[in-house]
Amino acid sequence: MARKGNRVQVILQCTEHKDSGKPGMSRYITTKNKKNSPDRMELKKYNSVLKKVTVHKEIK
Repeated sequence: MARKGNRVQVILQCTEHKDSGKPGMSRYITTKNKKNSPDRMELKKYNSVLKKVTVHKEIK
């Protein structure tokens, strides 16, 4: 049975990776409560290709 509630899965993608010119991409999957935070998420996460912590934004 499916869960009911306000939690949804979101994908976070690195903002600096596209400008670096290196192949691949850095993405993370997490959940958020869409009732408490309706805006797009922005978290600092580790990018293994660039080998540093970068800002990851929610994509649709």
